Amino acid sequence: METESEPYVRLATLRQLHQVVAELNTARSLADTLQTVVDGIVRGLGYELACVNLVRPDGDLVVAAFAGDPAAEALITGRVGSRAAWERRLTMGEDWDGLRFIPHTEGWVLMEDDVPQWHTDGPDPRFQDEWHPEDRLYAPMYATGGELLGVISVDRPRNGRRPGAWGREALQMYAFQAAIAISNARLRANMQRALVRLEREQQALRASEESFRQAFEYAPSGMAIAEMGGDQHGRLLRTNDALCRLLGRPASVLRRYSFSDLVHPEDIGTLLRTSAEGGRAELRLGRRDGTYVWVSLRNSVVADAADGPRFLLTHVEDIEERKRHELQLAHRASHDSLTGLPNSAELRSRLGARLCRRPQSVRAGAVEALDAAYEGRPEAGGAGEHGFPPEGQHPGQYHAYDSGFPAAPAAPAAGQAADAFDFPGDFPGAFPGSPDGPFDHHVHTVAPATDIDDGTKGLAVLFCDLDGFKSINDRFGHHTGDAVLIEVARRLTTGVRDGDTVARLGGDEFVVLADGLGAADAADLAVRLRNAIIPPIRVDGRAVRVGASFGIGWASCGMSADEVLRSADQRMYIEKRSRSKAHRRAG
Repeated sequence: METESEPYVRLATLRQLHQVVAELNTARSLADTLQTVVDGIVRGLGYELACVNLVRPDGDLVVAAFAGDPAAEALITGRVGSRAAWERRLTMGEDWDGLRFIPHTEGWVLMEDDVPQWHTDGPDPRFQDEWHPEDRLYAPMYATGGELLGVISVDRPRNGRRPGAWGREALQMYAFQAAIAISNARLRANMQRALVRLEREQQALRASEESFRQAFEYAPSGMAIAEMGGDQHGRLLRTNDALCRLLGRPASVLRRYSFSDLVHPEDIGTLLRTSAEGGRAELRLGRRDGTYVWVSLRNSVVADAADGPRFLLTHVEDIEERKRHELQLAHRASHDSLTGLPNSAELRSRLGARLCRRPQSVRAGAVEALDAAYEGRPEAGGAGEHGFPPEGQHPGQYHAYDSGFPAAPAAPAAGQAADAFDFPGDFPGAFPGSPDGPFDHHVHTVAPATDIDDGTKGLAVLFCDLDGFKSINDRFGHHTGDAVLIEVARRLTTGVRDGDTVARLGGDEFVVLADGLGAADAADLAVRLRNAIIPPIRVDGRAVRVGASFGIGWASCGMSADEVLRSADQRMYIEKRSRSKAHRRAG
């Protein structure tokens, strides 16, 4: 623009600036304003390409508008450059009174950053102020408070030269006006949104009763309105069709009830603890057919500004399917994914539920009273000093009367639920003379005194380690090994009673918990299970065989689950070493 006389150039530029700034102020939306900004640069300031990089809420800059080249516009519009990369650019090169010029001799380092860019190759400048295709000129736009709104980027001056003093000043003035126009466009957009929101709120207020009625009646999940306060607090005043279908009761019948009349007896405490305002609870509600369904209740108070709370609005969501999935997930967390048997954590949990901490001493009066109660029964083994067994007696070999309580009950009868123990867990401190009072409910787990069957029945822990399994894995692969483990798990499960537990401890190790067995019974069970494992297992048309080594331990109160398993594991290794390798493989 500076090739003609300076006054003429300035006058023509001012006319063009006046025209394009006038167009900026007539643009209606933010998108229109941004496009008008870049169009004005191309039309009025003598550049072939222009784009606006607008600051997003997250601080990065997006190419919001482009003018001058449809191909370049399609390529980079909407692409984002990081704030850090832009801040680097705005501190490089030369400062032209608020503009930032980066000559091609410095800008090559920016070729690999993430700022969207469009340029073409070209020859080196023939004279000092000739524009190079890789030269960059930026005009930052700032809000009134100094906040960066965006950056105008221009390229290819039509006269092929870097802008002179007047061209720079014109671009700077235009960027200032563009920042004002963009700020005004944003303000208008915010005001328009606020007006629309206000109008919608007014419309919603005018139609609130009808909207509530429709939302209540046609909600896909259950809804109920209950009375608050007074003698009828909690009584259902109104229910929608979804809740009636869920509970299998018509609305006229439900109006006779409150939720406390419908809730499962075990969940009444949960319901009473649920607050009225924003309260949530998951509980079971009774159906007409006598069954219960899991639901999620969410409460809110519908209040009147003058009279206070008027009634309780309760949302009832059917969560039966989710509860079923939660049970499945809980099962997966406590069971081995390959065999379906209880895993190590579940085994320790079940074993720990049968054990408690013994007192260090038992008062003589309690012992004498129980001696009298069990008069005529076999003599109990005496405890050593501080409540520990006498020297030479295994920690698990306590008699039934060590702590003054009867022996464990007999084995579960056939048909009882598999893997079930109907005993409480570890009750700390619940012994005579303890702060928690007498131990009223726990039945102590005891063990035979020796490997010779003396008639004592206890909880046998059979630790099983497969023999020859590693060679099968190495020779035939993990697929065959997995099939062997699944079949061994099936055979072990088939060989025990319904009330016993078969668990996979890990690898090729299994554990069997069998209650109500004597020493001879446990030895017989180990032999039966070993014989069940020995027969060949067919996998993909191939017969493979494994043996098994069993160690028999006994659970007893005063031991931890890990101690019980460690004792059985040690006995298994003693048994394994006592047999030759060939004999172990044969079972």
